[in-house]
Amino acid sequence: MMDDRKLQPLIREIRIQNGRRYAEAAYFFVLEALDFVIFLEGLGKNPSEGRHVSPQELLAGLRRYAQEEFGPLAPYAFHSWGVHCTEDFGNLVFQMCAAGLLNKTERDRPQDFANGFDFEQAFREGESVSGT
Repeated sequence: MMDDRKLQPLIREIRIQNGRRYAEAAYFFVLEALDFVIFLEGLGKNPSEGRHVSPQELLAGLRRYAQEEFGPLAPYAFHSWGVHCTEDFGNLVFQMCAAGLLNKTERDRPQDFANGFDFEQAFREGESVSGT
């Protein structure tokens, strides 16, 4: 992963091209969650393999990472970034794909992120990290 100083101008450009719909923090969160998924699943064992993370795997990772980072306050962080549903994460991912920051397969579609999980239910106090 590039360091934040190199990513920041690219993310700013992506935001400008997309009407600044989402806060800069939302893009960094998606990238951090992707790293989290790769690390958690041990997918990074052979970097030359270039294993693809599916939208469903990324959504599960986003949820788990948000639970660890923000707990029940995750929905408030998301809303402050302009992210109101899992489709917004799909928009963020596809904006970064269009800019060449992330890769997608021909089978990946923005609608794959639809109805991933309900923000309010997913981050309730006492909700299990692995729970649905």
